[in-house]
Amino acid sequence: MNASFAPTIRHDWTRAEITALFALPFSDLMFQAQSVHRAHFYPNEVQVSTLCSIKTGACPEDCAYCPQSARYDTGLEREKLMAVEKVIEEAKAAKASGATRFCMGAAWRSPKNKDMPYVTTMVQGVKALGLETCMTLGMLDESQAQELAKAGLDYYNHNLDTSPEYYGEIITTRTYQDRLETLSNVRKAGMKVCCGGIVGMGEEESDRAGLLQQLANMPEHPESVPINMLVKVGGTPLENEADLDPFDFIRTIAVARILMPQSHVRLSAGREQMNEQTQAMAFLAGANSIFYGEKLLTTPNPEANKDMQLFKKLGIKPEAYEVHEDESEQEASIVHQLQEAAMDSMFYNAAK
Repeated sequence: MNASFAPTIRHDWTRAEITALFALPFSDLMFQAQSVHRAHFYPNEVQVSTLCSIKTGACPEDCAYCPQSARYDTGLEREKLMAVEKVIEEAKAAKASGATRFCMGAAWRSPKNKDMPYVTTMVQGVKALGLETCMTLGMLDESQAQELAKAGLDYYNHNLDTSPEYYGEIITTRTYQDRLETLSNVRKAGMKVCCGGIVGMGEEESDRAGLLQQLANMPEHPESVPINMLVKVGGTPLENEADLDPFDFIRTIAVARILMPQSHVRLSAGREQMNEQTQAMAFLAGANSIFYGEKLLTTPNPEANKDMQLFKKLGIKPEAYEVHEDESEQEASIVHQLQEAAMDSMFYNAAK
């Protein structure tokens, strides 16, 4: 890192300024993004997360990209809320394979009161393993956000998806303001924010600029900014959407890095369709976080060993996460939490 070249952190970006960045010659944009990246991060480290679907399908929302919506016939099998013990096993496996953050996602519009004891116990158990914790459960009110924060949740993911102008073309069951209010509740509770969007949904470049403007002009930048490439799933309204040019995707990564210099920019969904060269270009553009493992909720992700092979080719290593408990303390904490949770009551059909 080179702090002497660190740019000023801004929250007042205009649409015209962001559009001008997108319009730069590609090499100039990449140079500027890499310079910003090196001012704030070690250039050859990437934060590694694993995403686990703790409750799959039957979501009442109509997000046009999502195979988990109950409104679309995608062949996805609905699953009840995963038992806490199973989640802890998945987290242990993720840690053993090199992940430092474990993200848990549930296909809900928002969690119900009966769900909260289960998800907070998951947070406590995963955190006791020495992993950073992240959840995405839909909309949260203030009390739910406070409850998750009290359990020790580090990050909450709630994406804006696209620009305010294009949002209505993708989702009608939840407003943009609903999303902003959830993010505000997360911040008030003291948790870190994971918030980004999806590109390749038929939007214009101006919409990608609009999405990044919303993120960059928040009072605090999201600590984690996932940039997803649309994964087209049969049965969803976007299944026949035209492919986005990979250079347009890389430009979005680069502009996100310039606008939010201290955020981890995550190369997220869509990596399965990217070759090694595209992924390498994304890292050069400032991406420094990935999801690692076989699946992102319900869509494929490059196999873990392929990621490590690519890291080796590029001279990249996973970013470390410091833990201050020893292994015995972690194990004792997990056992205590699971005993208190009355595990035999953890099975119920959350798809209803």
